[in-house]
Amino acid sequence: MAGPYPECAPAAVGEKRQQFGSRFLNDPARVFHHNAWDNVEWSEEQAAAAERKVRENSTQRVCQEKQVDYEVNAHKYWNEFYKIHENRFFKDRHWLFTEFPELAPSPDQNDFNDWLSENKRSEVPEGRSKEDGPGLKLEEQHTCSSDSLGRKTQVPPVEGDVTRKLNRLEICADEFPGSSATYRILEVGCGVGNTVFPILQTNNDPGLFVYCCDFSTTAVELVQTNSAYDPCRCFAFVHDLCDEDTSYPVPGESLDIIILIFVLSAVVPDKMQKAINRLSRLLKPGGMMLLRDYGRYDMAQLRFKKGQCLSENFYVRGDGTRVYFFTQEEMDTLFTTAGLEKVQNLVDRRLQVNRGKQLTMYRVWIQCKYRKPPLSGAG
Repeated sequence: MAGPYPECAPAAVGEKRQQFGSRFLNDPARVFHHNAWDNVEWSEEQAAAAERKVRENSTQRVCQEKQVDYEVNAHKYWNEFYKIHENRFFKDRHWLFTEFPELAPSPDQNDFNDWLSENKRSEVPEGRSKEDGPGLKLEEQHTCSSDSLGRKTQVPPVEGDVTRKLNRLEICADEFPGSSATYRILEVGCGVGNTVFPILQTNNDPGLFVYCCDFSTTAVELVQTNSAYDPCRCFAFVHDLCDEDTSYPVPGESLDIIILIFVLSAVVPDKMQKAINRLSRLLKPGGMMLLRDYGRYDMAQLRFKKGQCLSENFYVRGDGTRVYFFTQEEMDTLFTTAGLEKVQNLVDRRLQVNRGKQLTMYRVWIQCKYRKPPLSGAG
């Protein structure tokens, strides 16, 4: 759809980028002075034009036979996407530590301060940036230990036992990857690791363990073969978050954080609620679900042509992958129905600028934080 996303102007030395909403376009003549502007208000004419465009590109729907193909073979289309682009399509999402400080290490960790110095250029939270990112398959899992010199060693794989337990939906509290961790994060729809690896590289909490899964076997293989992948701190696996018959490799109420970054939009709308319900059951009381995804009337939605609409606000790209465009109210319904309480539900309306080509691009994203209620009497 859109061209590659430019980054915002560099922050001052040693300064962390502020959360979105800090740069306002007060003088239209200055629109090309920066790469992005926050909280851009749309005129009535612009909003009406967006609604008309969506009505136009929704009048001709994809035939039912093709819709079935896109659903049944969704994993094949995503595999092909990652075979073509590998790890070159998305940038590492270092901006997540600003928007979601729950992912950042504690302030006294030196590695995080070093990372801030090395990443002085701020980043724009991205969606998919070019024209048009879940059956559980466990890859070989190794348990790590250390020898007397502190070097990592490996003990025999435990894939067989874990797989059998998952197939029987029997995850024991003390027999799963990362069972000894004190802080557990799961990213659903991890792609090639653009969220996972920044977390692992900046958060050296010895109690941290990160799980990550994706629909695409190709994407998971790229994660597992990345030099930054450490099976002592991370477990990557293939999983369909819409598959009700296959369990996640962790017991219920065992996760502190679940991350969904531009992934729920790839799910057929009538399967979203059950997927969120299942994920909600994995959160500890007080645990948080963090989400960022496409908002209604985002530039990407307006650029679809007639014949690419699957259902209302749900489209198929030219490569066979699909995308939905949300409202805040839809997000709130999904999470509260799953028993979660709202912490944050924001619309990020951003004007991105290509200064070289003198182009403006209006983006609309939804950012949410929803919490599982703490146990009665807990803080």
